[in-house]
Amino acid sequence: MGQNSHAATNVVDKSSLLEELCLSADALVQEIGADSDVDDALRDALDDLLDEPLIDEDEQEVVDAVLLWFRAGEDDLTDALLDALTTLEEGGMVWLMTPRSGREGYVPPVEIQDAATDAGLHVTSSAGVSAEWAATRLVHRKSWS
Repeated sequence: MGQNSHAATNVVDKSSLLEELCLSADALVQEIGADSDVDDALRDALDDLLDEPLIDEDEQEVVDAVLLWFRAGEDDLTDALLDALTTLEEGGMVWLMTPRSGREGYVPPVEIQDAATDAGLHVTSSAGVSAEWAATRLVHRKSWS
């Protein structure tokens, strides 16, 4: 129980959500993997703060960011990340949303790091956006040429 209340205290105020996610109000954000267990308060706050509503995963519009909900035991994380890149603008970011430690569907950081590397992405930061979900920011790796 203490872990749950601790997680809740590390969540950014919804008015600072765009800043926490490195997004501007005019950003186009695609949502992938949403299900009945996602954080609806987070989704509603994003819808309120963004100029355009979250874009459905079936759309093919080029987006600035992808909000990817993923749980352990689902499909392969690397494959999910590669799928998320199909509509992502060059220089865009993927926010990987996974259940927090101790919750069903938790994905260990080493698995996230391995899958990100395999997908050509780099883990850059995390964000406190939900008491139930951890947010990990992934971006394209820089080329060294």
